[in-house]
Amino acid sequence: MTDSDYIKIALQLAARGSALVTPNPLVGSIVVKDGEIVGRGYHRYDELKHAEAWALEEACERAQGSTLYVNLEPCSHQGPAKRTPPCVKALIEARVKRVVASMVDPNPQVNGRGFEQLREAGIEVSVGLMEREAQRLNEKYTKYVSTGLPFVHLKTACSLDGRIATRTGDSKWITGEEARAASQLLRHEYDAILVGIGTVLADDPMLTDRTNKPRRKPLARIVLDARLRIPPDSKLVRTARECPLIIFSAGQGNAVSTDFPMPSQWNARREELEKLGAEVVCVAGESGRLDLSEALAELGRRHLISLIVEGGAEVAGSFVKGRLVDKATFFIAPKIIGGRNAIAGIGGSGFETLSEALELQEVGIFQRGNDWEFTGYPKMS
Repeated sequence: MTDSDYIKIALQLAARGSALVTPNPLVGSIVVKDGEIVGRGYHRYDELKHAEAWALEEACERAQGSTLYVNLEPCSHQGPAKRTPPCVKALIEARVKRVVASMVDPNPQVNGRGFEQLREAGIEVSVGLMEREAQRLNEKYTKYVSTGLPFVHLKTACSLDGRIATRTGDSKWITGEEARAASQLLRHEYDAILVGIGTVLADDPMLTDRTNKPRRKPLARIVLDARLRIPPDSKLVRTARECPLIIFSAGQGNAVSTDFPMPSQWNARREELEKLGAEVVCVAGESGRLDLSEALAELGRRHLISLIVEGGAEVAGSFVKGRLVDKATFFIAPKIIGGRNAIAGIGGSGFETLSEALELQEVGIFQRGNDWEFTGYPKMS
């Protein structure tokens, strides 16, 4: 087997930690001695040890003189909680001969220091093998440690002509079971899911992870609700004590619109919702409207490193127009709904010229039953 073959195994191991490591990165590692894999490991946050530690422990004395493969730079520091010792120290003490890694850890506390310490100890280091695959695997972690903001994934399901509902609002179900199952798998990968109040009022969703796969933290439900219109008897509020519910509001009163409640009304609504277990957070911008950038910053402060945005059309349009999307997935059903009053997948004011449009690159196309999934990354302007 080649170095690439071994790194592929490390990447596969790392992926097994999906939803189990946040806010940490996905890391997998193997120890190879004389062409034989003698140790394997992947990170699970609650089990404390890092991937390299698990692999070295399994390899035991066979780690001496071996090659360790890992998808992310071994850590050279101990966090403030002092949960786990530095992996670099363990590799040096195990007398590993060589380390092959896919990428540098973008965390400012590491960022090349781990490799530097390994080289100083006389360990051969090779970096960059399958780097792109490793970066994509940890794209959520990379965005968060680099900016303090969550990675934002826009997801929608629409007809061939780009509609998410008929003119009467009928929307269940545009896509089939396979596409909906793939959508649930996406939810499983993320820390939080976001919708607008329009979706809540129209569909009364639960917004839960229904994969039944293990996860370290429950999926946080986020609602953009500038005027606090969410019904106290909605499914989201009724389950707020079981699964986190954060409602972003524009606050007490608003000079922009007479539709906003007066301070006394807003306070009463907030008090009622919080008694039921929801959390109301004000994120008003200078105009008095709900500030999406501040909402994302607040999620980052809560260590929610990834967010999937599921609608509706106006919310999707706001994220697109604000260029706040890091990744986009469209599930497209071979159906034609038609009608000038049918609801488009992306609402809002849109862009004035095609040159401004959000263009996707690295687009993957996958068949999901009778439907198709298009997933890509917005080009950087």
